[in-house]
Amino acid sequence: MRPYKKCKRSVAIMELSFKNITKKYKSKQALTDINITLHEGVYALLGPNGAGKSTLMNILVGLIPATTGEVLLDGKNTVSLGADFRGLLGFLPQEPGFYPSFSGYDIMKYYADLKGVPDAQQRINELLELVNLASDKKRRVGQYSGGMKRRLGIAVALLNAPKILVMDEPSAGLDPEERIRLRNIISNIGFDRIVILATHIVSDVESIADECLLLKDGKLIASGTPDALKGKIAGKVWDVPCGQGDVRRYMADTPCTNIIKSDSGTCLHIVSDERPADSAVSAAPGLEDVYVYYFNERSR
Repeated sequence: MRPYKKCKRSVAIMELSFKNITKKYKSKQALTDINITLHEGVYALLGPNGAGKSTLMNILVGLIPATTGEVLLDGKNTVSLGADFRGLLGFLPQEPGFYPSFSGYDIMKYYADLKGVPDAQQRINELLELVNLASDKKRRVGQYSGGMKRRLGIAVALLNAPKILVMDEPSAGLDPEERIRLRNIISNIGFDRIVILATHIVSDVESIADECLLLKDGKLIASGTPDALKGKIAGKVWDVPCGQGDVRRYMADTPCTNIIKSDSGTCLHIVSDERPADSAVSAAPGLEDVYVYYFNERSR
């Protein structure tokens, strides 16, 4: 499969805003004062499990209400827009549920009818081809692998040509080739719509995200382009050559994002505010280093 190529985005025509979004479940504060403004492009919502990513997206698509705050599309409250807003949405939940006795095509036809998709048969066939399920469209979904079900969920989310596509852990269950295909799909469809991906797998979004939003304990702690975020931790990433006996000691004290072994020895890629050893050499940060810097307390 050929790698995707990022192209220049079209002129922004949409503005999706989260204004002072807070969500509280009894004694648990799931989200606190979230303020984000998005335009066309691909946005990666990054954070560990329990950070509030799914909660924020469920509020966006209307599955749960915010305790306080509102979501606006071009200045209009999305709850008030009702069906007009829902018609612009495509949503891939973390656990898409499909009838196992239905074929892949039957699932697509069912959702196409629900969404009122025109020229449904042509659209279904195009999308099944896009997600590489055309040859399996007559198989029962109960016989699909986890990755195939995930790809079917992506096709369902795209049925109504949504202007806002929301995907919760879209690469879960996908093998490496399928993950590359998913990145190609997302990169190609993100030019004229808003695409929001919630994930904790940084490598899936580093090369396709226009902006990353870092969520921790229900709070937005950082945001920016991948390059801008990597620039913020310049001078805090190190390559440390060490003997085999020192590996455990370093890894116990500082977060390590990579271990490089060669004939000349072992080198640890470490994230730390301070130089971890006299032999440490400053290294270029990656987005995984950014993730570790903000979400691993030992790096600070």
